[in-house]
Amino acid sequence: MLNSEWIALIITFAVSIIWLRINDYAAHKGWISNRLSRKIIHIGTGPLFVICWLLFPNTQTSRYLAALVPLAITFQFFLVGIGVIRDQSAVEAMSRTGEPREILRGPLFYGIVFIAVTIFFWYDTPIGIIALMLMCGGDGSAEIIGRRFGKSHIPWNPRKTWIGSISMFLGGLLLSLMILIVYVDFGIFTTPVLEMLPAIILIAFVGAIVESLPLRDIDNITVTLSAVGLGYFLL
Repeated sequence: MLNSEWIALIITFAVSIIWLRINDYAAHKGWISNRLSRKIIHIGTGPLFVICWLLFPNTQTSRYLAALVPLAITFQFFLVGIGVIRDQSAVEAMSRTGEPREILRGPLFYGIVFIAVTIFFWYDTPIGIIALMLMCGGDGSAEIIGRRFGKSHIPWNPRKTWIGSISMFLGGLLLSLMILIVYVDFGIFTTPVLEMLPAIILIAFVGAIVESLPLRDIDNITVTLSAVGLGYFLL
């Protein structure tokens, strides 16, 4: 942890902006597809941001300062989505179709979830971290792997595949474990990761089921809510 929460805030802003701009540039140049860029951002932003929480001192204001990062980025997305700001690189990286208003759905909900989880959970409990990692690693992996390798579709949602849902489960589980191991090593959480493992497995499994439901563009919210709800009972 740093002694200054303001320095921690600046570093977190810098890391987040650099990560987003690298992916914006790659998509704009055509090095990766818009869809792949969108999911790389989806998967990578969360872990980077949550690791940056460790920079903040344990003060009452740290969580609110940290939440300014997703708040500012989400507000920028909103302005791009409604056309106030023209940022074609961001549109190409964050949307499936190249339509700016598409940012007002999935990406906007993604940012809102980060703001809420940062404020309400912070690193007081592993519940918020698990919920975010399930949304990032799980949901992101589901689309990348499912779209590339999925052939057998889920009966209740023809847009989803079995391999995609398995990737959702494994991606969310593994990313949650990786981040929690870091937090336990830093002494933030005292409960061993192995002791939390059964609960995390169940949360990831339920999250995969929720993600498979035919609820388009709101899975960032539904998956997070399911993880938080279960987390209160299991952790």
